[in-house]
Amino acid sequence: MATLYDESWAPILKPLFQQDYMKQLSAFVQQERSRATVFPPQNLVFNAFRLTPFDNVKVVILGQDPYHNIGQAHGLSFSVPAGIPHPPSLRNIFAELVTDIPGFQVPASGDLTRWAQQGVLLLNATLTVRAHEAASHQGRGWETFTDQVITAISSQLENVVFLLWGSYAQRKSVLIDANKHLILKTVHPSPLSVYRGFFGCQHFSKANAYLTQKGKQPIDWRLG
Repeated sequence: MATLYDESWAPILKPLFQQDYMKQLSAFVQQERSRATVFPPQNLVFNAFRLTPFDNVKVVILGQDPYHNIGQAHGLSFSVPAGIPHPPSLRNIFAELVTDIPGFQVPASGDLTRWAQQGVLLLNATLTVRAHEAASHQGRGWETFTDQVITAISSQLENVVFLLWGSYAQRKSVLIDANKHLILKTVHPSPLSVYRGFFGCQHFSKANAYLTQKGKQPIDWRLG
C-alpha cells in the first residue's frame, strides 16, 4: 500500500485504512471494479497523496467527484492527463487564472501535476466513480476518509490555504481552524455557476499573497 502514497502521509492514512468503514469501502470498490469500469485506475486513486507530501501542503483545492469519462480521472481534483480535452470547469479555472496571474497562459495540457508537486493538494471528496455515472460512489465512506484527512491537515499544519468552490466544498469549512489557516470561498467553476462569483474571485493571487505573508514560497500557477 505504501507505494500508492508518499510515506509522509503514512501516520495519517495507515490508521484510517484500519478502520472498519475503510475495509468495507475497499471491498465495495473491488467489487465494483470486478463488474464495471471504475475511475481512476487503481494505482492512481491516491495520486494526490503521492505527489504532494504531507509537510509540503500549502494549498488544498477540494473537488467533489473524479471525472467519470474515459481517460479523464487520474487522482487529482479538476485535473486531466495530457492529451485529454479540458473539461468545462477546468477551462473556467484557466480563464480565471489568465485574469488573475500575470503571465498565465492557457496550457495545452490540463494536467495539474506541476501544482501538486509545489504543495497544492488536489483532493476530491470521493476518490472513485463508476464510468459514466456521476456520484455513483458517493455515500460509501470516501467522504468520511477525506473529512478525516482535511481535519488532520487543519490540526497538524499551519497557514494552509483552503480553496472551497461551491456549496459542497464550502460545507467542509467546519473541519478547518480558521484561526490557523486561510479559507477562501466562492461558487463552483462549472458553467452553471461560474458567472456568479468565480470569475474575478482572484483566489490564486490571494493564496500567494497569504503564503508570501507567512514566509512560504508562493505557488507558480503557470503550466505552459
